[in-house]
Amino acid sequence: MKEVDIAIIGTRDQTALMRLAGVERYLLIDDDDPDMKEKVRSALQDFSTDASIGIIMIPEDWKEHVQDILKSIRESKKVSTVVIGIPAGYTTEKENVKEYYQAYTRHLIGFNIEI
Repeated sequence: MKEVDIAIIGTRDQTALMRLAGVERYLLIDDDDPDMKEKVRSALQDFSTDASIGIIMIPEDWKEHVQDILKSIRESKKVSTVVIGIPAGYTTEKENVKEYYQAYTRHLIGFNIEI
């Protein structure tokens, strides 16, 4: 089985937290950066074409900037990268985050995984 890396595109707090958890691939982007949308799009393009990256985490509220890229990744016949939306900040739009990610995982791989 081939090992793959996890990458995160996020804010200073998000990337720092994931780096503490062992994620080595990251791109830090400040929310107030005037080129934030372009940087998020570029980072997702770069990470999604890197064969060594299997999971890319991105804040839920940034996904609106990359919907076309996410659609392209999902529709690709050769899906090797999973993009996961992470709660932005200290709140989330989802009331039950565990159920949300279980349903998302079931959709991606076809069966449930208990966390």
